[in-house]
Amino acid sequence: MSANILVFDSGVGGLSILSEIKQTLPNENYIYLFDNARLPYGELAEKHLIEGCVDIIGRAVQQLGADIVVVACNTASTLILPALRDILDVPVVGVVPAIKPAAAISKNKRIGLLATPGTVNRDYTHQLIKQFAADCKVTCFGSSELVMMAEAKMAQKEIDWQRLEQILQPIKQTGVDTLVLGCTHFPILKAELQSYLGEELVLLDSASAIASRVKNLLAELPIKNRQKRGSKALYTTNSICSGLERTLAEYGLTHTSPLGSMG
Repeated sequence: MSANILVFDSGVGGLSILSEIKQTLPNENYIYLFDNARLPYGELAEKHLIEGCVDIIGRAVQQLGADIVVVACNTASTLILPALRDILDVPVVGVVPAIKPAAAISKNKRIGLLATPGTVNRDYTHQLIKQFAADCKVTCFGSSELVMMAEAKMAQKEIDWQRLEQILQPIKQTGVDTLVLGCTHFPILKAELQSYLGEELVLLDSASAIASRVKNLLAELPIKNRQKRGSKALYTTNSICSGLERTLAEYGLTHTSPLGSMG
């Protein structure tokens, strides 16, 4: 029996979560939905972000028969989960910045959080820091520009190394030994981040924890017997460029339905 797992993000960042879940649960059916019409989420007003996400995800669950929803976006997860759970009768899994494991492994108790400005400024994020990293010095760095760099990389465009180094330089100067990647887009740039920040700096994200959570929840769900196993479908709210189409095809994702645009 295969479940229909809906993975949602503002853009391609959720592919870092989708890949981890698929590695853990290879025989399930995957639906990847991204709201590229409103990218980047870190710049949106809270009310606009919540209403749009709840509408898009709600319609997708109904039309596509999702058994579980993964909101693979830190910015959205800090805001929309309560409203989303109010309208859905399927489990909803959000992404939480990996503050707790970072505090556990940091040797010098100096942690960095690299996320979108929206995530950095949320009370939810500061509560996580207070709860799980009270014994650490936590420095937050907000960047929407890195989101767009990750999108550009996935569209097979060149990385602007000079600009990337300018963004990362303040992190290097803080002396943190552990950096939490608090946006699902940022693992896409992991090789570039590691190259500039140094191999001794530990980069942490939440993908493996999310995959484990999805696996545990699915074990408790009554899934109808479906003939398709391991299928993948892609839905967007806007058109995508040819470079991104080629990259998504490498993940086995193509627009396979007239519902390709949910906007």
